Amino acid sequence: MSNNTIIMSKIRQLLRLYTQKKGTKEISKQTGIARNTVKKYIAKYKELKSSIAEINKLDDFALNELFGKSTLKVPEDPQRYKQLKLLFPYIDKELKKTGVTLEMLWYEYSNIHPDGYRRSQFGHLYRQWVKRSNPSMHIHHKAGDKMYVDYAGAKLQVVEPNTGEQIDMEVFVAILGASQLTYVQAIESQQKADFIQCCENALHYFGGCA
Repeated sequence: MSNNTIIMSKIRQLLRLYTQKKGTKEISKQTGIARNTVKKYIAKYKELKSSIAEINKLDDFALNELFGKSTLKVPEDPQRYKQLKLLFPYIDKELKKTGVTLEMLWYEYSNIHPDGYRRSQFGHLYRQWVKRSNPSMHIHHKAGDKMYVDYAGAKLQVVEPNTGEQIDMEVFVAILGASQLTYVQAIESQQKADFIQCCENALHYFGGCA
């Protein structure tokens, strides 16, 4: 991979791994950036004498300028993009809510900014921002090593057969990292006793632990 094709999210990922004490070989493996290029960016980072927190506060254009590579194109209308970009954190937060869609948020945006981006551009620019802000990393899991547990955001409703009353139930989810085998259970609460019971049931379902 040449320097000119390295996008800013890769640089952020590279620097984060370096501050986590990862070696250049491991950084190269996880980011797909050549080791010699990794060393060049680390040297530049040391030369700047900036903390990773300060680097993360920079947007991609500022970071691009700081590391001296013209890898990003400035939008045709920088001011319009700047207005939209300020909304991205809000959009990202709203999309985590049940029932909220990107299309709904575009309608909200277009009502406030009638001269703003059309729906397809709006979605495209948001997804680009997400990729740069939250670079994904492939994690290797050892079979049977970890079980991940959490409660789903949305609740389920069950009907009491005798009274017809609808009762809200929490949804407990457990998943094995390597196989992605999943266990799901509806439970009355997130109290400690219920949580422990769910974990025990999940372990029985998965066949125990090492």
